[in-house]
Amino acid sequence: MEYHSILEKQIRKILTGNFQENAELTQLLDTISKSYHAFDRDKKLADHAFVISEKEYQKVNTDLQDQIDIRKASIIKLKEAIRALDPTEANRFDDKDEDLINIISFLEEQIKKSKQLEAELILAKETAEKASRAKSEFLSIMSHEIRTPLNAIIGTNNLLHYQDPLPSQKELLNVMKISSENLLSLINDVLDYGKLEEGKIILAERDINLKQFVKNLRAAHRLRAEERGNNLRLMYDEDIPDFVIGDDIRLGQILNNLISNAIKFTKKGVITVEVLLNNISEEHVLVDFAIIDTGIGISEDKQEMIFDRFTQANTNITREYGGSGLGLTIIKLLLQLQNSEIHLKSEAGKGSKFFFTLSFKKSTTSLQEENKKTLNFEAPNLNNIHILLVEDVDFNVMVAEKMLQNWNATVEIANNGEIAVEKVQNNQYDIVLMDLQMPVMDGYTATKKIREFNKTVPIIALTASITMDIQGRAFEFGMNDCITKPFNPNDLFSIILKYSNLGL
Repeated sequence: MEYHSILEKQIRKILTGNFQENAELTQLLDTISKSYHAFDRDKKLADHAFVISEKEYQKVNTDLQDQIDIRKASIIKLKEAIRALDPTEANRFDDKDEDLINIISFLEEQIKKSKQLEAELILAKETAEKASRAKSEFLSIMSHEIRTPLNAIIGTNNLLHYQDPLPSQKELLNVMKISSENLLSLINDVLDYGKLEEGKIILAERDINLKQFVKNLRAAHRLRAEERGNNLRLMYDEDIPDFVIGDDIRLGQILNNLISNAIKFTKKGVITVEVLLNNISEEHVLVDFAIIDTGIGISEDKQEMIFDRFTQANTNITREYGGSGLGLTIIKLLLQLQNSEIHLKSEAGKGSKFFFTLSFKKSTTSLQEENKKTLNFEAPNLNNIHILLVEDVDFNVMVAEKMLQNWNATVEIANNGEIAVEKVQNNQYDIVLMDLQMPVMDGYTATKKIREFNKTVPIIALTASITMDIQGRAFEFGMNDCITKPFNPNDLFSIILKYSNLGL
């Protein structure tokens, strides 16, 4: 048997002769050899365990140091964040202060303050929303109250024009017409600004004969331009298609404002309305508009501020020329609504040029088709059209009734919604003109009741209130369309024509 190396050396040194024959001695030597081997094995295991333990210790020590470094770096970052948020509060911790609990306590205080501030902001937001609703309701009421007498003034003026007045009377009527339209323009500016602020302007899509549209604008402003000794010119690009699709009312509002301003600030000069084709594609027509005048101009340092609300280039302008200070602001907002911008080139004493570009959808309507439609309607004629006028204000009743009778229509009157419901139940009408704000029963409720038994009669909302979402609410209750008071006679005639059997 092979013994442990140390034991083997001792045997060779001490034992001689044939000691293997002694069984007891051999067994003893075997036991000693195994003990040596066991000791070696245990030592190796102990050494290995020590090496492993040392590595683990070093790793744990390194990890601990990393954690300490991360903690220190985190505390530094927290202090920097606190110092950025509030430099005064950061002084509560000196640069050597590593008390994380104090810092966390401070942050808890800040979170509590933030939550309190958030609650205050929510309350302020709710208060502001209530104030905004109150403002909208006030504007709605004031719109109705102001437009009601204004409707009577403008309507009566239109009726007097039908009665072939004397030349001297025509002059007075024109003064009244211009004055009332200026007042209406001021009211529209204030109310439209409120609607634009609240995002309640919805752009319409209608066919526009752009050439005729700008010609009509020029004709409407020519008299006032001539009164100030101005030459009002139109430059129109004949390459523009006959018809485009867009919102003619908002386009008219923009151009009317710009032309009115040009006339207002120009005397014995030239005002040019330019309408030029920019680009045409398969679906869209891009048109450049410009209003150029030789008037008082605007100095460079005032050119930005004139687009701010209630702002004129200087304080004397409002006194000398009038105006709400909202016209250019509304133009700017209306163009932004159509993904466009208003631009200005001007020099004090040398005139101004306001210009912008609008994109219109292409129309399939041709000039020939439109001419065929209008040939049969040379003069307003609503013969055999039976109309129910639902209106509670006597002046408005008189104006609308006389205007409709001048067009040969048969008119019946209902002074509130309850009477209107009863009349529609018992009579046949071609169209119902429905005021919205009335005593006893308003126009919305009356329309809802009528639609319970009559789904077909066209009901057109007549409203002097334009700040609320009138059109959407009118449609919701079953009305077919809306017309705003004071209404243009041509608009009233067109809408009756559209929904009556004459429009078929």
